Amino acid sequence: MQETMIITGGAGFIGCATAARLGWHGKIVAVDNLHPQVHVTRDRPAALPERVELIVGDVCDSSLWDDVLAEYTPSVVLHFAAETGTAQSLTESNRHASVNVVGTTQMLDAFTRAGALPSHIVLSSSRAVYGEGAWRNATGTVFYPPLRSHEILEREGWDVLVEGEIAVPMPHRASEIFPNPASIYGATKLAQEHVIKAWAAAMKVPATILRFQNVYGPGQSPFNPYTGIINLFHRIAYNGGAIEVYEDGQIGRDFVFIDDVADAVCAAVTRPPEGLRLLDVGSGSPTTILDAARHIAALHGSPEPVICGKFRDGDVRWAVANVDDLEAQLGVRAQTEFLSTGAKLVGEWLIANGFMK
Repeated sequence: MQETMIITGGAGFIGCATAARLGWHGKIVAVDNLHPQVHVTRDRPAALPERVELIVGDVCDSSLWDDVLAEYTPSVVLHFAAETGTAQSLTESNRHASVNVVGTTQMLDAFTRAGALPSHIVLSSSRAVYGEGAWRNATGTVFYPPLRSHEILEREGWDVLVEGEIAVPMPHRASEIFPNPASIYGATKLAQEHVIKAWAAAMKVPATILRFQNVYGPGQSPFNPYTGIINLFHRIAYNGGAIEVYEDGQIGRDFVFIDDVADAVCAAVTRPPEGLRLLDVGSGSPTTILDAARHIAALHGSPEPVICGKFRDGDVRWAVANVDDLEAQLGVRAQTEFLSTGAKLVGEWLIANGFMK
């Protein structure tokens, strides 16, 4: 009997890239609602391999799951379906909670109802579950700072301070750093993790949870205003504008290229765990938003970026992964460096596909 893999959110950025790189010899079924915020025309994405069957539907719809499972029994499930966007989650919290949490429980209930338990579930989680994460003060003491409130950000309190001294951020490592979401999006992703862990433990289904850092690359929706800051920077610079950089420009991010993310997912599928596995997926290298903006501006010969002092509620100051566990357990490490290669590849893709308007 042919084994089946189900990829929720399978027509999305990460879903398409992963499906294209999988060495899976069985059937692949993508379940995706083709949300217009990402899929403007709501057509089947050209990046989705032809061998993948696309079922258009909402993961929150229990009848959709009953129909899917009446035809297919999944061996492996890649659960990528999610609402993303830190800023958007503040004003559309119900939408984020419905998709990220209820969509997950609907899927799991359907598996139980149909008696169709997969042999492995892989969840795409997010660095957003960490919030500000852990920091070290001048004496080396590790602490978890409070969330940066709107009032603090209005006073330009960008840095994490301890007795007037700037603290040092620690890299995200699931085995060491306690999650503490700073956004509603992050809170829903952490809740999603808890749901998967509890269900998988009770049902004896191995589960891999991958906490992605800032994923970017060719193929990311150029139309979604809530994701893809690298796409946005390219468009501004290509058209001769000066990129606005929030806070003081020293926000730190771990930009991880889409191919490296897909390779991590494929490795997780190839090497299933016996129980629960929780790993961070990133490049392991920090890039400040100002450095990213300057690099992209230089690629297009546009003006120097402008530090505007604006901020986004729910944004964290620093987010970079420790990828040692990823390499030790799955044998993969990111190969595409952002400043030397990745950013340029995104710009070339945007130009080639006419997305710079």
